[in-house]
Amino acid sequence: MRPRAPRSLRHEYELFVEREIENYKESLPRSALLKLGDEAVALLERQNQLTLTEIVLCEEVDRIIRQRLRLPSYTAWRKRRVKELEELRRPEHWGLRPEDLVVRAVSPVAEGQVLVAGSREGASALYLAANGCEVTSIHRHADIVERVINAAEAAGLTERVRAEVGRLEAFHPNGPLTAVICTPDAFEGLSPAERERVIDMLQTATARGGVHLVESLAGEDGRFSFDDLASSYDGWEISMERQIGSARTFVARKAVA
Repeated sequence: MRPRAPRSLRHEYELFVEREIENYKESLPRSALLKLGDEAVALLERQNQLTLTEIVLCEEVDRIIRQRLRLPSYTAWRKRRVKELEELRRPEHWGLRPEDLVVRAVSPVAEGQVLVAGSREGASALYLAANGCEVTSIHRHADIVERVINAAEAAGLTERVRAEVGRLEAFHPNGPLTAVICTPDAFEGLSPAERERVIDMLQTATARGGVHLVESLAGEDGRFSFDDLASSYDGWEISMERQIGSARTFVARKAVA
């Protein structure tokens, strides 16, 4: 995933207005749209509009719709959006706790690249995206990917979250990763040798100081153990941490130097 320039609030506002206008148009039957066009033509003629082009007509239609919807000004919208963004940055908004490992171990960095794979919940991906990271979320089940996409859209985070159906072994990072968050599901179907190749690829792609979390390493999961993972992270600072309940998480941080 290539880093993208942060989207300004002004640009986000323009997209909001455009989306609201298009949604309104789609809600109207064709007869109502034609009537709206006629209204725009009449208004332009009263304004002595000499050149009635298609662009001018479309702009007038959009202006009429904006008035009908009583869309907020940029100043009013910005004030509301800033409050929303402050709320989205809180881990509690996504059902996380300040003591959760994804909150403690991953320091969100503006434009940092994060991979979340195999997670059945989108909380980690959305929390990190809300705090400035560019997140790729991969899962093999389309319904889980769709939930992440819908949640990102509802929160206005679609430009920071790329959710896709796929397998971890097919992932090819386009830039340095600051964090990798996986569950054992992400390695499902891989042989030990294949898993080793995937881990090596992710390690190589991870920036110095970056962290890998393999969540929910509980006793009932027999695919691999702490020792299996530890042997793959030679030279990394590793630990196994237990959270509330029986779930355990493997933590590995790449040396800074």
